[in-house]
Amino acid sequence: MGQKITIEPVTRVEGHGKVTIHIDNEGKILQTRLHIVEFRGFERFIQGRPYWEAPVLVQRLCGICPVSHHLAAAKAMDVIVGAGTGEGLTPTGEKMRRLMHYGQMFQSHSLHFFHLASPDLLFGVNGDPAIRNVIGVALEHQDLAVQGVMMRKFGQEIIRATAGKKIHGTGAIPGGINKSLTQEEVDSFLKGDDPLNIDKMISWSKDALKFFKDYHKTHKSIIDEFAEFPSNHLSLVRKDGALDLYHGVLRAVDPEGKIILHDIDYQDYNKYIEEEVRTWSYMKFPYLKEFGKDNGWYTVGPLARMNTAEFIDTPLAQKEFEKFKAYNNGKPSNKSMHMHWARLIEILHSAEKMKELLSDPDIQNGELTTKGTKKPEGVGLIEAPRGTLFHHYKVNNNDQIEMANLIVSTTNNNQPMNNAVNQVATNVMTSQPEITEGMMNAVEVAIRAYDPCLSCATHALGQMPLEITLYNSDDKIIDQKIK
Repeated sequence: MGQKITIEPVTRVEGHGKVTIHIDNEGKILQTRLHIVEFRGFERFIQGRPYWEAPVLVQRLCGICPVSHHLAAAKAMDVIVGAGTGEGLTPTGEKMRRLMHYGQMFQSHSLHFFHLASPDLLFGVNGDPAIRNVIGVALEHQDLAVQGVMMRKFGQEIIRATAGKKIHGTGAIPGGINKSLTQEEVDSFLKGDDPLNIDKMISWSKDALKFFKDYHKTHKSIIDEFAEFPSNHLSLVRKDGALDLYHGVLRAVDPEGKIILHDIDYQDYNKYIEEEVRTWSYMKFPYLKEFGKDNGWYTVGPLARMNTAEFIDTPLAQKEFEKFKAYNNGKPSNKSMHMHWARLIEILHSAEKMKELLSDPDIQNGELTTKGTKKPEGVGLIEAPRGTLFHHYKVNNNDQIEMANLIVSTTNNNQPMNNAVNQVATNVMTSQPEITEGMMNAVEVAIRAYDPCLSCATHALGQMPLEITLYNSDDKIIDQKIK
């Protein structure tokens, strides 16, 4: 009598999904799937809207990473109004957007690591679920919890200053930005009261990396062996190969580090990337056309960015990057839990970049917008906290959007998340005959490493209970538990 185990919803991620695990009579895993059961309609209902509304409209996909959608859409609209791609903006326009973006990276990564991921590290996969959450962290590791809250607050204040609001702002417009910063705003970030100043953020970013590396030394099996499998990796890189979270060319490497997508102009992304539809998920499965569905899938996000970049252009993060690369003998890391390590390196890099930009006079003075010859189509790409984000639009002669295609970071990570679920289920859930809270959480830990935003990938509809259902080989329920 076979069994089907359903874990629904997956917790401590943004959005809703469920996992089904099919087990035979001997307890062997037959099939695992990460089902995304929400439905997204943004690509359809923005059709007919004026193109200049897109940066404000599409960010409503998410309350966690709206800045990423705001900027990706704005970058696509830059192309449509003739402002070019990335480098075509005025110095003030580009640097203000970059500051906004690094503030977003900083707050989102801080939220994920301290609030969502750290409970698993601090209390263990089998820890009491009553304390294996951010409240438990606050009660037992107060300094760490306060640090996480204040780091996120700083990033949100950067967003407020550059976008006008902490959530769903309006700062980026086609061809540039609608505001610059005042001297008072700049001083508040550079010299603000402790701890809300940029130097404290850099110091705390270094502390977070130390915390993770110390944990790694004593928990190598969790960090190095938990959900490890070969993967291709894709991200934007700067034209000279540096890590660039705002703009660049598209590069992909295979599990050994060989470049398999050679720094292409992302306006041509659809010549190289295809999306597969599967019946059991609303989320698509992207892959590199040249390598086909079975071999062309890839990972995006902090880990992929460490694997595709050749260096980081801020000194403190570069030192950490060198240690990361040395640990993996110069080859790409294919360890899912190294996503946290990479994420913390990006937190430090973002803090350094914010200090650099806050010290640049261009963010206070200069032309805010530019434009040129209008075009009917544009693509905007950005490295969102969760990975490469694609926005593609076509506009008609009445300035209305007639086509929109979004490939969000979590969609790009669909196959690797499914692979992570499969490996953890195979290695953990068949080691004991009883289905335990810890065993279920182990599957969620693998998914959480990717920091999935399921609302971005689909668009949320309603709430779901945590439901675990066992089915026999005839798909009849033999047991059910609801939390």
